[in-house]
Amino acid sequence: MATMSLAAASPLTSTARGLAVSTPRTSFLGLRALGASAARFPGLAAAPRRGEAAVVRMAKREQELEEIRAMETEKLEEEVVDLKGELFLLRLKRSARQEFKSSEFGRMRKRVARLLTVRREREIEQGINKRLSRKLDRKWKLGIVVRPPPSMREKKEEE
Repeated sequence: MATMSLAAASPLTSTARGLAVSTPRTSFLGLRALGASAARFPGLAAAPRRGEAAVVRMAKREQELEEIRAMETEKLEEEVVDLKGELFLLRLKRSARQEFKSSEFGRMRKRVARLLTVRREREIEQGINKRLSRKLDRKWKLGIVVRPPPSMREKKEEE
């Protein structure tokens, strides 16, 4: 009784004669090799690989950090307050079961974290220790004037 291996029966790895060709199935990252399948599926060859997309995202993050570091401290603190207000509005939308983009939570939280990290870096450059930084942070939070976030201000201006 003759048995046929799956490699010989697969259309992606077989030749015109039907003999199996030993080609690597996956690369190191677990991605499919683009040998014979690129001719059959043209869109597969144009798709970016994982590593390439990560490089693009990292470059954007570095660009964002440069923009944040270029800001003045007061402008940085204002943006933190605005983003926290936007986060509050997102939480309200979620609790009211309105439509919202759930990815905005992570994006805004990360942006707030980056802003606060740059602020702390500046404090370290000035020689402010952690204990004094926390005292200053409490004073700063008490001095925040509550105002609507930018998205609500834009809606009011439209009306």
